[in-house]
Amino acid sequence: MLMEKKHYYAAIVGTGRIGFSLGFDKKREQPASHTMALLKNKRIKLIAAADSNEENLENWRKYVRKHNGKKDFTLVFPTSKELYENVTCLDIITVAVNEDNHLEECLKAIEYKPRLVILEKPVALNSEEAEKIRAKAIECGVPVMVNHERRFAKDYLSVVSLIDKIGDIQSVTGELDSGLRIYGEEFEKDGTYSLLHDGTHLVDILQFLLGKGSNNERSEVTPILKTANNSETDTTSPDTPADLSRNDTPLLTNPLVSGIYKDEEGIVRNFSAHYQSVVSKFGTIPEVTVKMSGRSKFFEFRIEILGTLGKICIGNGFAELHLREESKLYTGFYSLTKQKLKLPKKTGYFSGMIQNAVDFLDGNSELVSPLEDAISDLKVLEEIKAKF
Repeated sequence: MLMEKKHYYAAIVGTGRIGFSLGFDKKREQPASHTMALLKNKRIKLIAAADSNEENLENWRKYVRKHNGKKDFTLVFPTSKELYENVTCLDIITVAVNEDNHLEECLKAIEYKPRLVILEKPVALNSEEAEKIRAKAIECGVPVMVNHERRFAKDYLSVVSLIDKIGDIQSVTGELDSGLRIYGEEFEKDGTYSLLHDGTHLVDILQFLLGKGSNNERSEVTPILKTANNSETDTTSPDTPADLSRNDTPLLTNPLVSGIYKDEEGIVRNFSAHYQSVVSKFGTIPEVTVKMSGRSKFFEFRIEILGTLGKICIGNGFAELHLREESKLYTGFYSLTKQKLKLPKKTGYFSGMIQNAVDFLDGNSELVSPLEDAISDLKVLEEIKAKF
């Protein structure tokens, strides 16, 4: 007789767009919010929420209670403090508030000492705040997972298996085009600029896909961040946070930033950051480029990996493989020909993140998107920002 697997009890702080309402976007692959992803996983019981926005919280309460039916016993609170004082059985706390509240709310969640905190990206407004989160996580023995969703998307994961088909990598380009401002110093206080809000996705998936070379392998200096229980297994002193968990050395360092365009108000609207001789798990890559536009009349997120035998292009809603074949246009030449790819109907980007959380709590997997990797992403963005 098989034993029934245990359930994990969860709460969410923040019931706005990414916390809840994006789950109703009919054009997005669902689940597309933390609430919907938590509710979809049969191993998780979502039992509480907190939000200072009364309308958002009431809409969340009505939906979740309807979803759960007669067995519903969810609770709602205007503040996370009240939630934590009244609900004492949480395994998972999801923090899905605005960027300027990440530090405060994540610290509160960690101090509750759940078995796992899921934090919406980016970690914080800057790496200084992120380090405070890291220090508190280690002090309390609480693992933190950051929702960099493309790490869990099946289409992006398939890229890794295709790279050996395109030969040696010559260059990699990540590009994000939109109409959102890229950076302005006055927006640092609340994080409402695209370099932080969207650029963190671009930098993260580049670093994730390319991996870290032999000089940047993730170390094991803080095993407490690798475990799902609160046992006293960490030997690192919490009194020296500057030395804790130094697993965040970026793959992308020392950029040459060019093509900077600022509008009449001094807001950055374009840039290209170039990285030379990047040591990746696929060998040394001569050039990696990160490009962003904040004055495009469309939205595009794409990555192109150029090899000696072909190239891979992947972005929101598409993935392409082009391989070297004898040219139909020129005798004695070879051209790139688009290959047929069978892509998954659903990428499972959000549900995959939640399943990784369950697998981690079961002791069957490490976190795919750990805190130290997300801090590394922030450091890459700050190096770029310093060049503006």
